[in-house]
Amino acid sequence: MLIVHKYGGTSVGSLERIESVASRVAKAKKEGNDLVVVVSAMSGETNKLIGFAEHFSDSPAKREMDMLLSSGERVTAALLSIALQGMGIDSIAMTGRQAGIKTDNAHTYARIDSINPEAMQSEIAQGKVVIVAGFQGINENGAVTTLGRGGSDLSAVAIAGALKADACEIYSDVDGIYTTDPRIEPKAKKMDFISYDEMLELASLGAKVLQNRSVELAKKLKVKMVAKSSFSDAEGTVIGEESKDMEAVLVSGIALDRNQARVTIREVADRPGIAAEIFTELAEEQINVDMIIQNASTDGTTNLGFTVPQNEINRAKAVIEAFDHDIGSMDFDDSVCKVSVVGVGMKSHSGVAATAFTALAKENINIEMISTSEIKVSMVVAEKYAELAVRTLHNIYELDA
Repeated sequence: MLIVHKYGGTSVGSLERIESVASRVAKAKKEGNDLVVVVSAMSGETNKLIGFAEHFSDSPAKREMDMLLSSGERVTAALLSIALQGMGIDSIAMTGRQAGIKTDNAHTYARIDSINPEAMQSEIAQGKVVIVAGFQGINENGAVTTLGRGGSDLSAVAIAGALKADACEIYSDVDGIYTTDPRIEPKAKKMDFISYDEMLELASLGAKVLQNRSVELAKKLKVKMVAKSSFSDAEGTVIGEESKDMEAVLVSGIALDRNQARVTIREVADRPGIAAEIFTELAEEQINVDMIIQNASTDGTTNLGFTVPQNEINRAKAVIEAFDHDIGSMDFDDSVCKVSVVGVGMKSHSGVAATAFTALAKENINIEMISTSEIKVSMVVAEKYAELAVRTLHNIYELDA
């Protein structure tokens, strides 16, 4: 089998942990597998490098930041290769460039355009373990680019797709995908399998185990992902294509996103184009708008509410205040959170949302905003009720069964 392993920063956070990863890789190689290993920088290394840059400049050039930040993964790749060679395993470390990863020109948040796997395939054919520095590639000008936070997951999935690997195993400090955060609900259960779409929803709604761009790419390339722990031999969670049997399971998981703030605009002039103007201005400031609610017009005005990431609330306020001539009043609340119910079973079952609303009402939790999709119901509630809401929903859908 050809397997791609990816190890996150915590998994390679010290020389001892790199040695432990080397032992795991060596074992998999001795079992007869061909291996490509994608690594992140050692935990804390990227933040340390950012701190170095900010010592000299408040806004360092993005091109230079890519040169700087990509070094962390190269250090890990080289150290892991040296460790493997010390164990008698033939290996070779590669940068993103050497692995054939081409990206667009968006420094610090590039997208992978293509991968030429020939160099990796040549080394695999010689029996070597190929270790690739994740999170990076080169653009059409030959400049180093990076893929944004969590970009090593993206590197691993893209490489798995290019090599037509049998699986892409993502190793971190958790042993799989749980029905909710076990730190909030101790009864949370690890799932054996979850669909790409469910994982995408959970990842975008606050679950931190996998980067959502990597799951999106895995779905597109039909790469089988497995979320596993680098600290145990426990079976992980497989992320793959949805099957009909999955619709028998009403809800798969509960997600919590605390990084939310609610914006309410009252007595907005109800004229054609006003919403477009407001949200265009927000988009131009790179402010990510999530849930949107607009009331029916009365007396020529309407009320508009939406959510943004908590750390973007001040910039959103500045944009909204510029529309003072079209707005009666405005309110900004950063003491809210978003709780979401996710499951492909919603496609074929009714009453999922009503069950959630009833359960929260019994706990006197007021729902401030609601958003739904085919496999998701999201609710904004006061942040003080966050953990109670998660436990209540986890219980009502019997996810601990």
